[in-house]
Amino acid sequence: MKIGFIGLGNVGSKLAGSLLRNGVDLSVFDLNSQLVEKFASKGAGIGEDPAHLMRLCDLVITCLPSPAASNSVMQLMLPFVKEGKTWLEMSTTDDAEVRRLGAEVISRGGKAVDCPVSGGCHRANTGNISIFAGCDRATFEIILPLLTTMGRRVLHTGELGSASILKVITNFLATANLVSCAEALTVSKAAGLDLRNAYEAIRISSGTSFVHETESQVILNGSRDISFTMDLVAKDIGLFQAVADRENVPLDLNPLLIKVFEDGIKRFGSRELSPNIIKRLESVTGLDITAPGFPAEMIDKEPEEPGYEVKVNKV
Repeated sequence: MKIGFIGLGNVGSKLAGSLLRNGVDLSVFDLNSQLVEKFASKGAGIGEDPAHLMRLCDLVITCLPSPAASNSVMQLMLPFVKEGKTWLEMSTTDDAEVRRLGAEVISRGGKAVDCPVSGGCHRANTGNISIFAGCDRATFEIILPLLTTMGRRVLHTGELGSASILKVITNFLATANLVSCAEALTVSKAAGLDLRNAYEAIRISSGTSFVHETESQVILNGSRDISFTMDLVAKDIGLFQAVADRENVPLDLNPLLIKVFEDGIKRFGSRELSPNIIKRLESVTGLDITAPGFPAEMIDKEPEEPGYEVKVNKV
């Protein structure tokens, strides 16, 4: 099977890297020619443009920064979709938009899947990231070997669009946790606690979480580098809010998070690293929320292992 990959950003480059590392017949495209050349030097084919990749490949993956970017790329590829072609949308995107574009693909005889990832760039880099897949079961069975090459845990979430909803739900939770960790660490410092002790106390307690055990470390190091920026957080929690509004669910916390990140973007810029949302508190308190002994980046220490489908126990 010939695979095309469009979008070699922070996440996409790592997912595509897992495919290439595991011997997949891969061709790539990105607006940044240097990223494409890097993959070509490792044996990947080069796509002239999205349309060329859809003509050339059996399956094309998109991993792009916004719904608008995905739509622009898909409009170039749709004329070349036919029976035997599959589109995998691995961007974090609007579920209504992925259903709309997926319907266009299916109407032309192709298959469509939304399969966003979760777990951080460090896990995408090692092939240990989690993947959600929204599509019919028959399509899922076909693409499962490919998904388990890119990720460790793969969950079939239901129909097309369901994976995208779950992705923004999990990103909402991660954002809420990031802001709460920032506040917890700042209060710890203000109270005169050793931040190394504070980190460890949270880690071994009921207050711990994936976000604390990863992002709190790079916050305390001072690098704040998780390869994710404030504008992307704002996009994701905005998509979550859109789902809630559509379903008439009144929310208290997410509108507050939206305001927090709007303020962060206004102060520090849209491309500021997302953990630097703590700078809002550092600037108003005059405190430096750093401590020695923490890593500058998140590194997945688990070895790359074959992925598998996560089975849901349905009574």
